Amino acid sequence: MACGVTIGKFYPPHLGHSFLIESALSQCDDLTVIVCDHPMQKISGELRAAWLRELHPSARVVVTPDDEPDEPAPWAKRTLDILGRRPDKVFSSEEYGHNYAAMMGAQHVCVDIDRAQVPISATAIRRDPYSHWEFLSPPLRGFFALRVVLIGVESTGKTTLAQQLANHYQTNWVPEYGRDYAAEKVAAAAPWVSDDFVTIARTQQITENEMARDANRVLICDTNAFATSIWHERYMEERSAKVEEISNLDQVDLYLLAVPDFPFVQDGTRDGEHIRDWMHERFLARLAEMEVPVVTLNGNEKLRLSRAIHEIDQALKTTRRI
Repeated sequence: MACGVTIGKFYPPHLGHSFLIESALSQCDDLTVIVCDHPMQKISGELRAAWLRELHPSARVVVTPDDEPDEPAPWAKRTLDILGRRPDKVFSSEEYGHNYAAMMGAQHVCVDIDRAQVPISATAIRRDPYSHWEFLSPPLRGFFALRVVLIGVESTGKTTLAQQLANHYQTNWVPEYGRDYAAEKVAAAAPWVSDDFVTIARTQQITENEMARDANRVLICDTNAFATSIWHERYMEERSAKVEEISNLDQVDLYLLAVPDFPFVQDGTRDGEHIRDWMHERFLARLAEMEVPVVTLNGNEKLRLSRAIHEIDQALKTTRRI
């Protein structure tokens, strides 16, 4: 059984890395991918390894501390310790690959060292992932996608704006799960209970994380779990530790807060016209506790759309995960 190995930071993994790993898998029966993890890196080695395991389930992916000099000998010794044997083949797309393989008495297989097959580098992605989106796989897109959340009280045009923004950026948008849930509650004439909001918050967040993996640079969210915590206050007349525990896991790069400055429109499920101002003030107060940028949107539909696009464009230029 041919034993192969490849090693690197994979910081972050991209389609060039996938090309390397799949090329290696096609030439050996047992492939180990070694992810080098340094505490200064902003994406943990374990998360990078988890992405690689999802993308390449046939490979064995392990994490090791990046605590050796950038020289072949110590890394060859580390590799032998990890494998427990001498590899037959070493796969790399780097200049160091030949000497690294020689130190272990293995054959070096050079894969796309000039980046002709997949013209990308991890450095380029770290510098600007949005300009190299086509080289990112779904789990990486889920990580890097700029998350824009529209929040506010009832009947402020959030859903319409979410659809318009998704069309503008040619991406997807996450509908408000609570709207369908509320319609079922109304139809059943069932009273609201605290666990309803836990369900709504959790489902909204799961759906958002799933849809981020298919986003085109930007994910537009029509509400999120944080907003659900405000609705819990509205209906239950108190805050919910359970809902807020979920909302603390929200990933948000920009909040767009819709101002209730035009007439209330009834859609058959809305019942908060009389408390629009109170709820808007609660949104403002709670958002003030956060470090996430917040932009208020007022005026007509055209003005709101124009302001939202401007703010999202600015966020795409300045937001960095790593």
